[in-house]
Amino acid sequence: MLGRILRGLLGKKRDDSASQPKGNRYFSLEEPYGSAWEDDDDEGDGYRSGTHSPDFDRWDRQLGTATKMHERSKLRWWQREFWRGRRKRWWAARIVAAILMMFILIIGWLAWSAPLNKSLEPIAAPQITLLAADGTPIARNGAVTDEPVELAKLPDHVAEAFLAIEDRRFYSHWGIDPRGIARAIWTGYGGGSTITQQLAKFTFLTPERSLSRKGQEMLIAFWLEAWLTKDEILERYLSNAYFGDNVYGLRAASLHYFYRKPENLKPEQAAMLAGLVQAPSRYAPTRHFERAEARRQLVVKSMVAAGYLTGAQAAAMPKPVIDARLKNDLPTGTYFADWALPELRKTTDSGYSSTTVITTLDSRLQNIASSVIARAPLGDAQVALVAMRPDGEVVAMIGGKDYRASPFNRATQAKRQPGSTFKLFVYLAALRSGLEPDDLVDNTAIETGSYRPKNASGRYSQSLTLEDAFAQSSNVAAVRLYHQVGDKAVIDTARDFGINSPLPEGDPSLALGTSTVSLIELTAAYAGVAANNFPVEPSAIEAEEAGWFDWLWSLQGSLYSSEHEHIEQMLRAAVNRGTGKAAVLRGPNYGKTGTSQGNRDALFVGYAKDNQGDLVVGVWVGNDDNSPLDGVTGGGLPAQIWRDFMRAALGEASPPSPQQSADPAGPVQPLDVPDLGDIPIGDDGTRLRVGQGEGVTLSTQVEGVPIDIRINQDGLRVDPVRRDGDQ
Repeated sequence: MLGRILRGLLGKKRDDSASQPKGNRYFSLEEPYGSAWEDDDDEGDGYRSGTHSPDFDRWDRQLGTATKMHERSKLRWWQREFWRGRRKRWWAARIVAAILMMFILIIGWLAWSAPLNKSLEPIAAPQITLLAADGTPIARNGAVTDEPVELAKLPDHVAEAFLAIEDRRFYSHWGIDPRGIARAIWTGYGGGSTITQQLAKFTFLTPERSLSRKGQEMLIAFWLEAWLTKDEILERYLSNAYFGDNVYGLRAASLHYFYRKPENLKPEQAAMLAGLVQAPSRYAPTRHFERAEARRQLVVKSMVAAGYLTGAQAAAMPKPVIDARLKNDLPTGTYFADWALPELRKTTDSGYSSTTVITTLDSRLQNIASSVIARAPLGDAQVALVAMRPDGEVVAMIGGKDYRASPFNRATQAKRQPGSTFKLFVYLAALRSGLEPDDLVDNTAIETGSYRPKNASGRYSQSLTLEDAFAQSSNVAAVRLYHQVGDKAVIDTARDFGINSPLPEGDPSLALGTSTVSLIELTAAYAGVAANNFPVEPSAIEAEEAGWFDWLWSLQGSLYSSEHEHIEQMLRAAVNRGTGKAAVLRGPNYGKTGTSQGNRDALFVGYAKDNQGDLVVGVWVGNDDNSPLDGVTGGGLPAQIWRDFMRAALGEASPPSPQQSADPAGPVQPLDVPDLGDIPIGDDGTRLRVGQGEGVTLSTQVEGVPIDIRINQDGLRVDPVRRDGDQ
């Protein structure tokens, strides 16, 4: 373009040359200018190109090149256009950058998923023994582990036995042995994994068998080889390998099978232990000695082949003698132990060592609970019981009729409807809003609106005091109070007392306990009332005494003294003259019955005094399939179980005699035969009690109504109990 413009200008110039003054009139980008342009008759060459006229096409090419170079100088190296024209360098840079990025990602993944210090930790949770508060063993759970070994302190034949059978080229490869892998593929024998790979597998990875996991294993093996010495890798391998019988690590295995330290192992003992690693459960010499001995002989042959032993030494090696002295005669779990262990694992940091922990469980109270549950006429129904102190220390727990038949803990894991026991929070919200026990609430039938609950007894009245409505467990009164104080007040009150389960807003059936909670959660809320200090957190270990600084910053709540007095007045009325009369004791006791919709759950939760302070107990009865109970309500069987437990716990009745067991389901296995102080009669819950100074009491039910018939020096007395009116 520029050439055409200059060419046109130059042609015009030559036409008007006679009338124009002479001089330099052209400015070349390349050619020199001077006298050659002033003389049109000049015969000499005026341009470097050897012509008398400019080479405009060449100018265009050079100008275009200059423009491109100027534009490229503005580009940055990370822009794709910067590399155009440099195709080989562009792809080379991309490949190098991708490799570098992949390397950084792999290093980051390894640092996150395979921290080196993890190989110094036990791969299985160490053994922990739980004791009751009085030192009675409860359960023992976890792996048998011991301190790591130091390679320098072990006899040479110990490490050589493992190297011969597991990884002969351990000190010559880089974590992966191609020859071993090829041999395993060719012969179909062995896994081809090196000791480093095995350490990576059982320390950082799952037992899954897949190509992706094998790839991860190899990457971690390279990672370990890059950062640890060979001796460090071998030490960590020996300290964490599984040897069967729930035993992990060479030190623990040496003590378990031969009752000697690994530093004192004999060659035949080391060879047998080395042979166990491939299939610990299959070769465990305590159960399969012949298999273990055959495997040991293979290890000895491998040691000879590797040059660690001569043929004569191998032939002279005797069979090892098993000396297993440590036996576990405790159950690995109970309802209480299964619940307590996760909490205890968090609070104890024992490394490889076994731990013994004293818990809050009271073996006497646990024995009483087991005996009471064993003698309750439950039929096919299940049962749960939780007993705790007002500060949340759990002293007894029953999660079902038989732990061995069903370890599912219905006291802590099951979420069931609490029924009218949830009314506690409705009435607490009412008291906190300014109402008092003598205030009246409408007790007529609800005949308008979409939700129309009914009283289970079918009886209504113009009005009731709050105390009477609570004692009689009036459903319509509870729903009206719920509307009066508002759902937010009820839910906030429940939350304040530690109910963390979901509670729906705007649902009036919440007042009747239709939202599910766990028994331990509900019992802890009643403990908050007993202590007037909430929320209460159930615990299996004794809480440290709070200092003044803890007290200053505590977020615990409490009721005003008048509010606390009023709610206890109502809880006592529910027991003494309400639906919970079957739970009445000699001394002050407080509680509430609960029966869920369709009689699927029956509960009694309350507290009383003993010589160590308040004892808060929750009892639940129901079917695992959530089917209705046959004639059981909260004021019936649950209240009776609660009463029987409390009487024995408080000394009002003689506790059952314990029976020792080699494998107890709890601290002490109770007798199945009841003592003469409390005799069940039939399967309908009828009981005959003979007490000193009390005469004879026959507890039975007539059309579902509990009745106590007492015969003593004062004559015959019949105490009918109104039918449980809660829903």
